[in-house]
Order: sequence, then C-alpha cells, then structure tokens
Amino acid sequence: MFGLFSILAIIVACLGLLGLSTFVIKLRTKEIGVRKVLGASVIGLLVLISKDFVKMVCIASVISIPVIYYLSNAWLENYAFHITPGLSVFIIPPVLLLILTLITICKQSLKTALTNPVKSLKSE
Repeated sequence: MFGLFSILAIIVACLGLLGLSTFVIKLRTKEIGVRKVLGASVIGLLVLISKDFVKMVCIASVISIPVIYYLSNAWLENYAFHITPGLSVFIIPPVLLLILTLITICKQSLKTALTNPVKSLKSE
C-alpha cells in the first residue's frame, strides 16, 4: 500500500514539474529562438533550460539532507538496537531525484530546442 501511494505521489510531482517546465519554456520561447538564430547548439539550449531546475533540486537536497539526518537519528534512538544510516541513504535519493527531474523536463526542452526559430520569432 505504501509503495502504491509513493509511486502515485512521484507521478503527481512529475506532472507538476512537467507543467512548471512547460510554463517556463513557453515564457522563454523567443529567447531560445534568438539564441538559435545566433548559433546556439541544442546541447547548450538544453543546459540553459535545465540549469534552473537542477539548481532548485540541489538547493532542496542541501536543505533536506541535514534535517533528515537529524530526524532519523532522533527516531532511531528509541529502539533497543541502534543503527546509523549509511552515506548511501543520503546520496542515492538526491541523485535519483535529479535524474527524474532531468527526464521529466527533457522532452519539452528537446522539443523547444529543435523547433524552427522562425516560428517563435514570427510575431516580432
């Protein structure tokens, strides 16, 4: 039951991230068109778009890791046999979150980076 709701929560979070990335890309369509006209590569545009989202994930991870460490140690002290959470418990989830974030925004970013810049600049 917990696994099902965890997967459902991850899907809802990815849908929210997809909506946010679509909104940000829509706002920056003309900028991307101008950059393409001036010779920007597709990889450069993907880095430009995903840089803000990667920064947010890194900030969230830096804030949450000490909090999780403190709360998990406080919770585990109540048991007779104490364990200390390993380093992998604090490294693997942020890396998986970063990968999931990049996969989620990759489709919209790639679609925008490959569009003809004339379509985005036509109204000017």
